[in-house]
Formats: sequence, C-alpha cells, structure tokens
Amino acid sequence: MASNVLINISKDEVERARLLSEEKFILDTQTLLVTAERKGRQEGRQEGRQEGRQEVVDLLRSGKSPEEIIKDYSS
Repeated sequence: MASNVLINISKDEVERARLLSEEKFILDTQTLLVTAERKGRQEGRQEGRQEGRQEVVDLLRSGKSPEEIIKDYSS
C-alpha cells in the first residue's frame, strides 16, 4: 500500500518535471523570437538612416543647396 502511494507520487513528480520542461522550452522559444524581431527592426532602422544620410550627401555633392534639398523633401 505505501509502496503504491510512493510510486504514484514519483509518477506525479516526473510528470510535473516534464510539464515544467515543456513550458520552459516554449517560453525560451518565444523569447528568442521576440529578441530576433527586435534586432531585425533595429538593424532595419540603422540601415534606413544610413541610406538617408547617403542620399543627402549625394544631393549636396550634386550641387543642390540645403534649402533646395529641404524644399524638395517638403513637397
């Protein structure tokens, strides 16, 4: 009788550990995805800023004045 109770308790502990392991895996996977998305957005913003700066530099080198550049972008 006592051995049956001990066996059932052990099974419950094993099942609990398995469920906790599954939950940890799911949470870790979600964390990795969110981190990757944030990194991708940050890299995209940085790339966009670089392209924008290069475009302004190219416009200035073409001989346009800053006022002309601002006017072109305003319209």
